Amino acid sequence: MDPQRLRNQHDKELFDQLLTDQDVRRVNEQIARHEEKGNLGVRRRLLSTSVRLSPTMAAELHKTAEACREQLSMDIPLELYVFPSPSYNAACVKPEAGRLFIMFSSALLEAFTEEEIRFVMGHELGHHLFGHHDIPIGYIMRGQHRPNPRLALTLTSWSRYAEISADRAGAYCAQDLESVAHALFKLASGLTGQYADFSVAEFLAQVDEMQLEDAQPGQGAPTEDWFLTHPFSPLRVKALKIFHESELIVPDGMDIDELDLGVEGIMSLMEPSYLEGKTDIAEAMRRLLFAAAIAVADASRGISDEEIKVFEQFFGEATFTRKLDIEQLKSEVPARIKQVKAMTSIPKRMQIIRDLCMMSRADGHSTGAERDTLCEIAHSLEVPPLFVEKTLEAETELD
Repeated sequence: MDPQRLRNQHDKELFDQLLTDQDVRRVNEQIARHEEKGNLGVRRRLLSTSVRLSPTMAAELHKTAEACREQLSMDIPLELYVFPSPSYNAACVKPEAGRLFIMFSSALLEAFTEEEIRFVMGHELGHHLFGHHDIPIGYIMRGQHRPNPRLALTLTSWSRYAEISADRAGAYCAQDLESVAHALFKLASGLTGQYADFSVAEFLAQVDEMQLEDAQPGQGAPTEDWFLTHPFSPLRVKALKIFHESELIVPDGMDIDELDLGVEGIMSLMEPSYLEGKTDIAEAMRRLLFAAAIAVADASRGISDEEIKVFEQFFGEATFTRKLDIEQLKSEVPARIKQVKAMTSIPKRMQIIRDLCMMSRADGHSTGAERDTLCEIAHSLEVPPLFVEKTLEAETELD
C-alpha cells in the first residue's frame, strides 16, 4: 500500500494552504539561507546534548526502526538518539546531510514495550513521511515577527491534524490497537502500568460515551488540556479506533473518505467554527470575543497601535475605530458571558478563551494585567484558569 494514503486529508489541505502563506514562505526562505551557510548544525547539537544509539548499543531499537521504515516504504538513513529526561517524549528532527534524526527520552525507552515503541517510532517517521517539517510552526509562532491571529489558528489547527496523520503512521507500523492505546495512555498519564491496570476496552467504551452532540468533555484527560496542540485527549484515541476499522487496516473496512469524515466530526470540537458560523450561538460567541478582546487589550494602560493591528487582523480591516466606546464594550462583557453560558457547553467557551489567548500573545507577549483579565473571563465562563496559562505557554513543535 502507498503509505501516503495514511495521511489525513484535512492535514494535506491545510498544509498546502499554509505553504502559500507569505509569512510561512518568508520563514522557510530564512531557514533555507541558513542551511546554505551551514548554520543550523542540528547533528552537532544532538551529538553534544544526547547520546547516539548505534546498532551495536541498541540492536532491538534499530530493528524496530528498520521494520517501521520498511512498513512505510522509507529509505532515508536514520540516526537514533536518547536524551536524559523523566518525561515520556520523542521527536523527529528535520533531516540534515541526508540523515533523519529520531530522539527518545530515557524514561520512554525504559518504560515502553517493543510494540509501544513501534507506534512511537512510526509516529515520528510519519512526520517526515508527510513533509510536516516544511511548515516550521515553532519558528513561526515564536519568531521575532509573530503571525497574525488567523494564521496562528490555522497553524494550530493544521498541527492537530498533522498529529492525526502521524498517529496513523505509527498505528500502521504497530498493527495493534491495544498497544497503541496503551502507549498513548502512558504518554498522557506518565504511568507505566504498575499502579493502573489499563484496559483498552474500558477506555474506548468511555470514549464512546462522550456526548459529542452536546460537546461534553470526555473523561480521559484534564479539561484544561483539550484545546492545546499536543496533549493526549479522548478524541485522539477515538480517531485511531475508527482508523483501525478502515480499509487501511482491515479488508472491507470503511473507505478513506468515510474515515476522514468521521475524524472531521471528532475534531470539530477543537475547531473555531463559530468565527464563520451563522447560528445564534456562533453570533453570541463572536460578540463576546469582540468585547472580551477589547477588555484584555485595554487591561495594560490602554490599547496600543500594535494591539489594534492584531485586533483588525482577527476581525477584519477597519473593525477598530477610535469611535468605539471602549468602556461601554467592557461593561457589556458580563452580560455577553451570561448569554454565552446559557447557550453553550464548556468546550465551546474554551474555544473563545483559546482565541483570546491567541490574540493576546500575537504581539509577542501577554502582560500580567492581560493574564489576570483572561483568567477572570475564563473563571466567569467556568473554564479552568489553568487553561489560560497552558494556552499562553503552549509549545508548538511537532512531536
